[in-house]
Amino acid sequence: MSTDRAPVESPFAGLRTGLGRAFDRGLAAVTGSALAPYQAAVVRIGISLTWLLFLVREWPHRRELYGDTSPWRWEMAQRLIADNDAFTVLMWSDGRLWFEIVYAGAMLASLLMLLGWRTRTVSVLFMLGVLSLQNRSVFMGDGGDNVIHLMAIYLVLVRCGKVWSLDARRAARAAAARADGTGADDAGGPQAGPGSDRGGVVLWAVTGTALAVGQLTGFAALSAGWAVVLWGLWLVHGLWWVVARRAAGEPRAVLDVFTNLAHNSAMLVIAAEVCLIYATAGWYKVQGSRWQDGTALHYPLNLEYFRPWPMLSDALGSSGLMVMVITYGTVIVQVAFPFTLLNRRVKNVLLAVMMIEHTAIAVICGLPFFSLAMIAADAVFLPTNFLRWLGDRASRLGRRLLPGRGRAAEPDPDSGKDRGEEPEETAPAVPAQQNTSPDSERVTSG
Repeated sequence: MSTDRAPVESPFAGLRTGLGRAFDRGLAAVTGSALAPYQAAVVRIGISLTWLLFLVREWPHRRELYGDTSPWRWEMAQRLIADNDAFTVLMWSDGRLWFEIVYAGAMLASLLMLLGWRTRTVSVLFMLGVLSLQNRSVFMGDGGDNVIHLMAIYLVLVRCGKVWSLDARRAARAAAARADGTGADDAGGPQAGPGSDRGGVVLWAVTGTALAVGQLTGFAALSAGWAVVLWGLWLVHGLWWVVARRAAGEPRAVLDVFTNLAHNSAMLVIAAEVCLIYATAGWYKVQGSRWQDGTALHYPLNLEYFRPWPMLSDALGSSGLMVMVITYGTVIVQVAFPFTLLNRRVKNVLLAVMMIEHTAIAVICGLPFFSLAMIAADAVFLPTNFLRWLGDRASRLGRRLLPGRGRAAEPDPDSGKDRGEEPEETAPAVPAQQNTSPDSERVTSG
């Protein structure tokens, strides 16, 4: 009697093939397209708007905060920066004229970032403005400033102008002009060929000249690291122009891969940063005795600094039950939020709750800029369908208010037919999207 049996199939059969296919699909997703363009646009708009409003509000007090009349004197800041190697162009000179130029430049960069104009270059200028002012007087900030500080750095690598920006509008108009055979560059003349963009070339040349003059004259005291970063970004812009104009085939595809990798990695870091902020805040609260007994909210409601509306604070603080519910609810929401990412519906509910909470903090405690910064960062988790619906409603409202003004339709980055368009100019270190027609690419500035 034969004892041979048919071999039992391994439960791991096909596992290697399945993992390989999953890896290939994931790699194609992160290298083939820039994910979450609407979320990136909302973060760009929210962070730049918050910083711009802060600078406008503090205009009468700008010198006391960051300038020559600040209690944190220029010499004190210089000694601290010599120890921590923080970056700020305000250490290049202690003159008032230089400070006024930097402050006005930071406001202008914020406005251009908000509008999405030349976002590749402007994102770098926006970051330099944020770092320069905040690092000049490090003790003037709060948690909202820290969020703006971090997001300004991340936005340099994010393709944040693909939608809802002047870059997107310009790209849509260029695409429409090419389709009609009447394309013209943004200087008004006929297109000279792939990659033509006179405005972008001028901006690229001006920024490079300013950086070179600053270093050669010794005025721009850049460390070796920052010199490498800034010149590297500038050279990448030039490389992008050369590739878009002279070698739009495989070299362009390679640059597209690095572009998408940088964008998607930065968006992942932003999402992780938001989760880390809430997780650490929640778990530190758990350890506090006032949060454990449910009375923590009572104390800020009775501090003069956090009472812009005393009657409102008194009405809220007079109810012990309300104080306890909000105190415990805050801890639960913050601790639970990172785990809710596993369930889309629960995540959306908690996201709405946190945005409502930040709005309440802005009104009740008088912390509008902290709340706006957190809401802008939270927007990275907003559903794409909701953002597209919101954009459509805003577009319809704009057409009603300005019925005589038509506008070129923005390409939809989520649709297959428009996936190859490059509607924006974004992170300086990052090249543009893959299948874009070369002459739609803007040289610049990024």
